[in-house]
Amino acid sequence: MNALPVVVIGAGPQGLAAAAHLLERGLVPLVVEAGTGPGSAVFEWGHVRLFSDWSELVDASAARLLAPTGWATPAKGYPTGAQWVSQYLAPLAAVLGDRVRYGTRVTGVGRKGPDGLVDSGRAGRPFAVHVTDAAGAESRIDARAVIDASGTWAQPGPAGADGLPALGERAASEHLSYRIPDFADPEPFAGRHTVVVGSGHSAATAVNELVRVAKRHPATRITWVLRRGTVGNTFGGGDADELPARGALGARAREAVEAGIVDLVTGFRIESVTGTDGGAVLASEDGRELPVAHRVVVLTGFRADLSFLSELRLELDPTLQAPVRIAANVDPKVHSCGSVRATGASDLAHPEADFYLVGAKSYGRAPTFLALTGYEQVRSVVAALAGDHAAAARTQLVLPDTGVCGGSGTFDVSGEGDGGNCCTPSPTLIQIGRAPTSV
Repeated sequence: MNALPVVVIGAGPQGLAAAAHLLERGLVPLVVEAGTGPGSAVFEWGHVRLFSDWSELVDASAARLLAPTGWATPAKGYPTGAQWVSQYLAPLAAVLGDRVRYGTRVTGVGRKGPDGLVDSGRAGRPFAVHVTDAAGAESRIDARAVIDASGTWAQPGPAGADGLPALGERAASEHLSYRIPDFADPEPFAGRHTVVVGSGHSAATAVNELVRVAKRHPATRITWVLRRGTVGNTFGGGDADELPARGALGARAREAVEAGIVDLVTGFRIESVTGTDGGAVLASEDGRELPVAHRVVVLTGFRADLSFLSELRLELDPTLQAPVRIAANVDPKVHSCGSVRATGASDLAHPEADFYLVGAKSYGRAPTFLALTGYEQVRSVVAALAGDHAAAARTQLVLPDTGVCGGSGTFDVSGEGDGGNCCTPSPTLIQIGRAPTSV
């Protein structure tokens, strides 16, 4: 078993950091990545600027691995996703070399030999990680442990109010997008009507970028749709946010709404999407309809893909789909990103020994994840795999307070307000605007 690699699924920030920690501990990492290069998912939102600065985006072990090459943490500032990849993740992957395999998609993880029903000797057997390459050829990798850092980017939430695609949503998909668009080319939005669906930081980012377009092209119309009955904490923590860029994001969105540049529609729980020649019409469960939208930008969060883990014995919270021991600590009805405590190997462990979900995927459907949280997770998990249980149990993380509380908690049908204490949803890290026009 000790001669086998620890397979890390995903070559994003947490996956590559895990590989660095494994090397530092004398273990053998093998990172498998479905994309064609490091940080493939990050690169897809490369035009978006993060609300965390460089000091919060670099893992300590990764920095130590890079140091002999002359690399140093970039100067203080807020990089775009593309800059995060080119200035940090790509150099880190280059140092890791052939320990990272691209174009390798995991299709299943189990134990070598027994299926999920077998108890006897289970923990002593290697993992069997089934993969396909870019040409579709299948193979199997034996592993002593598996760290799943594959994230949630591939599974965005739908527009439908009940968590399922709205009636007609799939049929009208040519008019919908589920990522923050690149507004470097304003032509698709200038002088047209765009609807943004969602109440988190990604939605606020899209709204603010559309406001830039509207100021140059006054005929542009922007509608911002919230499922919740009141505005609640949609505009974030403002000056109370210890991540200033994130606080400024919500403040700008508020100004645009108050100035009448953005039409804010609350309590609009989407039941159907009807495609037309010019766009799509959204209808709510209470019978309201919005004017035809040329483009609908759906930013309702992300979900973990658990389909290839069906032969493993996982212990997940039924609501958040996060490991049960961290679910209460990341629940957005209670916590913001800053009030979430650090989580380590003991919190992330499952009945399936030596298997761990880390990074955004470990938070399931909770949007309170930060890069620093993930780096602390992989540090602790790798320490546990190396047998250093004292280091695994030690906490080495202090998170900035978000100042964002009191949000969308309870199910809201009447429109009388939002219940509970929760943070403003913010899918992973993305936030402030493209590089050429960042503010």
